Amino acid sequence: MSAQNFFARMTAPKITARKSSRGQGEPIVCLTAYDAPTAKVLDEHCDLLLVGDSVGMVVHGLTTTVGVTLDMMILHGQAVMRGSKKALVVVDLPFGSYEDSPETAFRSASRVMMETGCQAVKIESGSYAAETISYLVERGIPVMSHVGLRPQSMNVLGGFRARGRREVVANEIVENAIAAAKAGSFAVVVEGVSADLADKVTEAVDIPTIGIGASANCDGQILVTPDMLGMFERVPKFVKKYGALADHVEKAVTQYASEVKARSFPSEEQTYKFTKPDS
Repeated sequence: MSAQNFFARMTAPKITARKSSRGQGEPIVCLTAYDAPTAKVLDEHCDLLLVGDSVGMVVHGLTTTVGVTLDMMILHGQAVMRGSKKALVVVDLPFGSYEDSPETAFRSASRVMMETGCQAVKIESGSYAAETISYLVERGIPVMSHVGLRPQSMNVLGGFRARGRREVVANEIVENAIAAAKAGSFAVVVEGVSADLADKVTEAVDIPTIGIGASANCDGQILVTPDMLGMFERVPKFVKKYGALADHVEKAVTQYASEVKARSFPSEEQTYKFTKPDS
């Protein structure tokens, strides 16, 4: 990738500069991406593409994100980088690749950035995260944080359920977001919390908040792309289906199967015929 092409992309500092206040300013548009063709379509419309560890569930059929590996994230990150030119590409660090020490996190994050060419990584931000974030940022790795519902911690939290019903938990979420911002995160994802709590987080930090199941007052929004395109019948409460892609795929495959069985595909239009050479 040439330097000219690299700097044509959105950057982490430009995302941070989009911080607004109580819904003022232009919201940051974000979606997940896992492959080159989809990234190419999304790129024109998104400021940020997240190669989320949700890939384990929506692409690989896992029941949680815990089984996602660093190699999987790198493979999908490479594909998204090939398919995009404009958006900032952020790759999730998967479970077990960063939690035990800042040094481990740096080894994982530097490998991701070197092997994919992405511009940033994302980590789920518990009480341990501030030191790790600071360590990575000081060494040239932009970090996006993640508070609220943290899917990698679902075994501790008891499942994928909204967070912050109890005041002590709500306060902890705000504190984690503040700590992540002070440590140098360029943005923070706020997932699965009440709108009031998301607004408190947005007001408490000087970096953009990216909401998913949060509040329209967040500085940006993100959804899992297959969810919003209607690839799955059941989706979380906070997802709005903007398409019915599964229905379109079903219709197309049904027609294809019917034509194959009737031997009407391939037709003359889809087959090759070569003229005989002169004798």
